[in-house]
Amino acid sequence: MKKADLVAKMATDAGITKAQAEKALAAFMVATETALKAGDKVTLVGFGTFSTISRKARTGRNPQTGKEIKIAAKTSAKFSPGKGLKDLKIKAAKKK
Repeated sequence: MKKADLVAKMATDAGITKAQAEKALAAFMVATETALKAGDKVTLVGFGTFSTISRKARTGRNPQTGKEIKIAAKTSAKFSPGKGLKDLKIKAAKKK
């Protein structure tokens, strides 16, 4: 499902226009990003939790040359599914 498909589904299910659904999705994304940048978690009970994870600086290796490289420390976003998502029975996608 792509963003346009999600917006259309949200609009249909909520009985609002696609423009309103897109605005609501954009607001959710901005609010989530803002909270994560502030170091907060965003928890949607039954759905999941958005949080951050800090990765330490480390030494890696360039696979083409075998030369050691330094990988900088960084903070990434992380999503942990809640019980509602973990308990879903999902059909396996057919391989092409």
